[in-house]
Amino acid sequence: MNLQDQSAWTKKGATLTDSTAKKEFGLIHEDIVGGINEGKFQYRNTSMYGNPCIKLIRSEVEVFVTEKYGADHLKNKNTRTELNKINTELQKLKRQITVLEQRKALLTNSLK
Repeated sequence: MNLQDQSAWTKKGATLTDSTAKKEFGLIHEDIVGGINEGKFQYRNTSMYGNPCIKLIRSEVEVFVTEKYGADHLKNKNTRTELNKINTELQKLKRQITVLEQRKALLTNSLK
């Protein structure tokens, strides 16, 4: 393992767990194990909150997904993920607006 490989393990956001790879990239467990067996992934066995998991390097997973499913698959997955984050944020903001509107109405009524 060279110095560049070592930095991938310590850089924020450069690694992901097997469960995150499944969610973000639509991989199944067999894809991950197959990639490890083929030598396409460097991995580390670890645990998160007492649960065992496999830690992978994100860039290697992205290359694997591109090779296996094509560049459009990765692009579509990233677009869907971003769209879901935006929708979640919009829902959160709508709830905050509702609370603020109710508080505004209450304060306005107390001034009369």
